[in-house]
Amino acid sequence: MKIAVLAAALSLSLPAAAAAQSSTRAADAYAQFLLGHHLEDGDDIDGAISAYKKAMELDPSASEIPAELAALYLRQNKVQDAMTMAEQALKIAPDNAEANRVLGIVYAALADAGGRSGGRGRARGGAASGNPGNPGNPGNNDENLVKAMHHLEQAIAHAPGEADPNVRATLARVYLQSDQFEKAIPLLTDLVNKEPGWGDGPMLLAEAYAGAGRTKDAIEWLESEDDPRLLPTLADFYERDRRWKDAANAYARALQAMPRNTELKTRYASALLNAGSREDIGKASELSARANDARALYLLSQAQRRLGDYAAAESSARKVIAQNNHSPWGYYALAESLEDAHKYQAVVDEIAPVVNQNRGKTGDQAFDIAMLLPHLGFAYQELGQHDKAIASFEEARRLAPKDANIAGYLIEANLAAKKYGAAADLARAAAAEHPDNVRLLRLQAQALRHTGKADQGVALLEESVKKHADDPAAYVALAQLYTDAQAIKLLQDAQTKFPDDTSIAFEIGAAYDKQKKFAEAESAFKNLLAREPDNSAALNYLGYMLAERGERLDESVSLINKALQLEPDNGSYLDSLGWAYYKADKLDLAETNVRRAAEQLPTNSVIQDHYGEILFKLTRYDAAIAAWNRALSGDGDSIDKTEIDKKIRAAKQKLGKK
Repeated sequence: MKIAVLAAALSLSLPAAAAAQSSTRAADAYAQFLLGHHLEDGDDIDGAISAYKKAMELDPSASEIPAELAALYLRQNKVQDAMTMAEQALKIAPDNAEANRVLGIVYAALADAGGRSGGRGRARGGAASGNPGNPGNPGNNDENLVKAMHHLEQAIAHAPGEADPNVRATLARVYLQSDQFEKAIPLLTDLVNKEPGWGDGPMLLAEAYAGAGRTKDAIEWLESEDDPRLLPTLADFYERDRRWKDAANAYARALQAMPRNTELKTRYASALLNAGSREDIGKASELSARANDARALYLLSQAQRRLGDYAAAESSARKVIAQNNHSPWGYYALAESLEDAHKYQAVVDEIAPVVNQNRGKTGDQAFDIAMLLPHLGFAYQELGQHDKAIASFEEARRLAPKDANIAGYLIEANLAAKKYGAAADLARAAAAEHPDNVRLLRLQAQALRHTGKADQGVALLEESVKKHADDPAAYVALAQLYTDAQAIKLLQDAQTKFPDDTSIAFEIGAAYDKQKKFAEAESAFKNLLAREPDNSAALNYLGYMLAERGERLDESVSLINKALQLEPDNGSYLDSLGWAYYKADKLDLAETNVRRAAEQLPTNSVIQDHYGEILFKLTRYDAAIAAWNRALSGDGDSIDKTEIDKKIRAAKQKLGKK
């Protein structure tokens, strides 16, 4: 401190006697100041305080003295006294670094206490600016953050030399609490580089990157760090970037360092599930099977379901429910396992009572039925109970009005119910709320087509392709609305742009099939299967395409059976297999498989038509007529109602002869 020098400078404008007296007082003040330091070093705190106060009396214009006393009070945890002295110093010199440091640390501590006791901004009111009242009171939390930020920034700006790392670290934490992540990042980056022993630094920097939404920057930085403690954080950022395989690998490496960490095992299993290959899902199943807590059992159920073991998935889901029937997660896993097994009536029987029992519960009894309502809606829709499906999705949307997925489910339910006007209105409103959601735009275009405004739908999706040129789904949506020749050209251009996207390859095969260019369609599907042998949809499509033409029926059956190995209870695949057997004149096998499909999907007009054909050939004319009537009252997709009427008349004639 340069009190004597400062006093000497001021004395230049004073008369000689006054200047001499002032210089003497300043020198005495400096002596008391030094004495205060000495006494504090000897743990004579009362003596040090007394010396600082005498120094203040001798030189009240020196801001360094109350600032140093404020720091002493802070070290003794006398927070109110520390604040009083710091404020006194700032009245003399607003840019005093030490006084700003003291106030910044105090206000940061108050803000941190407020965050722990109830969150930012929840408690308002209290003491006026500059006087926080009881320093232990965490109220005025937002104001405390603002004051902490101001004083710490001043302390750093006016510090002699490089500011104390602790001060900069405190300011970084304040930036994080204030959601000013872009300010925190350079400060933390510098601290982490210069203070490698600061254990909290890397995690705080990762938090800043996350808050700023700079996932790729965070990944780049974390990948450059050789610290096993950061591997779970790196994995988390990979997950944010939907790099599931990389996330799983990072968790695996982290587990090598912490093999008994059950939380890491659970997160590893979750990443493996999202990675999606059967090998990854198998690993997830093995990991989850070793634990018996509800979360691990939930992941186990998900893995078993994805592997096609629906009975095991259902069993694991019921174990989750047994452990905690006040949580929706077990019921959610149960609904998914039953749904994938195409046991839609079972979904209704299991989930509807749970929704009814928990509807409207709040507080400690709150139960998130919004998680279950969509699955209840799916089940009702598959069972042809369209009004109940719509009601379920409407209730889900009331509970989650901003959820674009639920809005899409509601639109699809109205389309399935042939309520095209309502679907168009809902789609228009939802697309306005979520203008970048390609799925909602596709549904809006479908609704427009059904209301006789196909051109408007095409124009909408053409604009979507321009706006979302980097999204393969936009091209697929437009191709499905285009005429065949336009669709092929668009999809080929998209395939050049997105060579690894299998959804485009699938649509190319389907588009060729619609044009009756079967050789090209078959080539497209075979190329896809060469890249992705477990693509069940492609296996089924190619197998059904061969069956429909009555060609290479043994190959057709083989392809569809491979699809069914991946999805054993898929009604559409069962219908394809039955139809291939029908074409091969293996009527018993045809009836067995198509009957299962027809029972599972009673409103699917094509499947009911197929079932009618098989039953007719088996001379079961009454049953054939019933199946064809279900076809007429079903979804109506891809059938010729006039032809089915003729089939019904022919069956009635046969019945009369019989």
